[in-house]
Amino acid sequence: MGFTPEVFDIANESQTAETAKKYGLAPAEVTELHQKATAAKATAYCPYSQFRVGATLLSKDGQYTSGANVENASYPVGTCAERVAFGKAITEGIRGFKAVAVATDIEAPCSPCGMCRQFIREFVDLETPILMFNKDGKYAVMRLEALLPLSFGPEYLPPPDVLERARAGGNQAVERPVVVLDK
Repeated sequence: MGFTPEVFDIANESQTAETAKKYGLAPAEVTELHQKATAAKATAYCPYSQFRVGATLLSKDGQYTSGANVENASYPVGTCAERVAFGKAITEGIRGFKAVAVATDIEAPCSPCGMCRQFIREFVDLETPILMFNKDGKYAVMRLEALLPLSFGPEYLPPPDVLERARAGGNQAVERPVVVLDK
């Protein structure tokens, strides 16, 4: 049951070139995303789960930003690698991302958790590729839209002026995007 994405090998140059072309990246960018996300795992603070995760973002202007998971004795307070990387990039003024990479120490390529998928949705478009690397450089790639179908994004919220008018007593309808469930 379930969906199993196609898995590639970073050591296979033709697969890397094909993947890069399909997702609008250069082969060197795919390789760099792998190297940086894998290196970021070494900075993980995960004394409870021992589950290291590294994440690297590639901005549209070519900047790489990495992060790692940070656990806490109060488990819900921990933060995933993807959110650490985005928090770092956003607070450094970086906007506009063209790829996200995640690396773990397990056999299968591991996707971002549900909370991270929603967090990523805030900062990238739905066509953005998410590269998911396993411990041996094998990887799967999916666009965010495939990982988070029927997602909720900023475009669903009313513009600030509509909210202000509503607070002032106006009760105006807000146009929202139409979600097409059947094609």
